Amino acid sequence: MTRYLLMICSFFCLSIALKAQPKIIDKVIASVGDRIILHSEVEDQYRYLEAQQGSIPEEARCYILDQLMTQQLLLVQAKKDSVEISETDVNAQVDARMEQILSMMGDESQFKAYYGMTVIEAKNKFREDMEDQMLAQRMQTSVVADVDVTPSEVKRFFGNIPKDSLPYLGAEVEIGELVFKPKVSKEEWEKARVTLSDLRARIVDGREDFASLAQQFSDDEGSRERGGDLGWVRRGSLVPEFEAAVFNLSENEYSKLIKTEYGLHLIQLYERRGNAVHARHILIKPKINEADKAEARAELEKIRNLIVADTMSFIQAVRKYSEDEQSKNNAGNMINYQTGSSSFEIGELAPEVYFSVDTLEVGEISYPVEFDDFSGDPAYKLLLLKSRTQPHIASLKQDYSRIKKAAIEEKKVRYMADWVETKVDQNYIYIDPRFQSCEILNKWTVKKRGY
Repeated sequence: MTRYLLMICSFFCLSIALKAQPKIIDKVIASVGDRIILHSEVEDQYRYLEAQQGSIPEEARCYILDQLMTQQLLLVQAKKDSVEISETDVNAQVDARMEQILSMMGDESQFKAYYGMTVIEAKNKFREDMEDQMLAQRMQTSVVADVDVTPSEVKRFFGNIPKDSLPYLGAEVEIGELVFKPKVSKEEWEKARVTLSDLRARIVDGREDFASLAQQFSDDEGSRERGGDLGWVRRGSLVPEFEAAVFNLSENEYSKLIKTEYGLHLIQLYERRGNAVHARHILIKPKINEADKAEARAELEKIRNLIVADTMSFIQAVRKYSEDEQSKNNAGNMINYQTGSSSFEIGELAPEVYFSVDTLEVGEISYPVEFDDFSGDPAYKLLLLKSRTQPHIASLKQDYSRIKKAAIEEKKVRYMADWVETKVDQNYIYIDPRFQSCEILNKWTVKKRGY
């Protein structure tokens, strides 16, 4: 409970808050400067933790309120320090989080049935909350940016863990990847062009309705059920070719066929307000056929042969050929998104990756492995097994980097608590009397200031 619960559950609490909840008689239970905290905010997060962990102690509300107050203090300080988050960044995060919910639910109809609102309505509902979260996180990052630990501090941190509490770590691997995507043939691009040209003609001639054709033919799953409606989007949040086209349209005008990395688009502009547009589109993605896939596999096997023959190192090949920017900029290392590190427990690997590296020796490279990329298209990767550890009890020798990371996180928690105490007497603080028995909230009070 001493960790930052707010930062862990913030998004999921927001997604729960979208769902209709039993009515709570709301009131202000705390304030930091000009920022207030409502009873319902504490209860929403308490319900989330209860749903995740089952029965939890009543004092969990004390920790939740402490974290909410910390967030409000960070927001107050961010305003004083003129820290800002761009609207483009906020929209990108809102879109990404919504996609995460949709990927778990299946489609937008299930989303609407469960939450009682459309995706666009949901985005608008918690855009401000998302901005506050991002702003608080950026402020917190700046506060603890210089926190680091020395080797002696890492050793002391590890030594303070009771021997019978040392974690037992499962088998882990570190993997390098070189990602290669099949190239769509000219014939498939031409098929997509013919299809979308026909749809455009049917719409422009008034023979058929844009929304109806979008629902039938568009390959954009995010907007298809809404008849291609993208809602209001701001400049900077669209791919360049699409953005250039839509901002050059007049109201109700149809675009020519626009080619982007996603395929061919037909766009209609509804309305423009400054740097924001409301538009709809139909996307036709050219198909990757078996010949394209075979050509990609053959090319990747050639690259593998260069590496195996020591004509080129794996890192050199990644820099020259890989089409995954994140791993490419990280020396080819696959990143574990659950932990932010390059280590994976065996159970965390995708099946195609597990079965490919299971029989490799450290330093060996797999043959091309097929997988689906973020857009659902087939792609291939070479996998380099960089290291493998057997199940073991955590030790400084084998797990120094992981232990160092834990030591830094523990030090950041203490640093943040100290920072809060230095800021308390610079701001008006109010806490409802019902929380006066919470020991963790003692740092929010100073001499001559009660509850």
